Amino acid sequence: MGEHSLTRALRQLVVSRRTAALGTVSDEGHAFVSMVPYAIDRDAGELILHVSGLAAHTAFLQARPRATLLVTDAERADEPVHALPRVSLEVEASFCPPGSADADRARRVYLERFPEAEPMTALGDFRFVRLTVLGARQVAGFGAARSLPADEVRQALGAG
Repeated sequence: MGEHSLTRALRQLVVSRRTAALGTVSDEGHAFVSMVPYAIDRDAGELILHVSGLAAHTAFLQARPRATLLVTDAERADEPVHALPRVSLEVEASFCPPGSADADRARRVYLERFPEAEPMTALGDFRFVRLTVLGARQVAGFGAARSLPADEVRQALGAG
């Protein structure tokens, strides 16, 4: 049996976009949303962030590693915004130890997508973060929505 069309749409969306809205929880328990560039580690089926220690979302992720990443398609003038393809990824963040093989791999994956970020990877206050997908809610268009388990999302991120 072939791959589900919504799975192909999910992969296309996440691969085609380069930024997402990251939802974390502040120290006071408030929702906090920021824009983050992300790369995809296809072998692991995980997303990679490169974050500064000066960013509020970095401290929030360190204190509370569960977060949500919202990836949306670009708006088009001829299509209703209510049908805008999008996916909310429930994730667990883990910081790569500086100098580790995991950090080196994350750096390679990140720089494949963002080669212009190479000078930033030498700055001491930046760290690589792996986002492990725990589940997702995909809206592929008006009336085309579904919840997905983690393994199906990881497979979509890793395949192709």
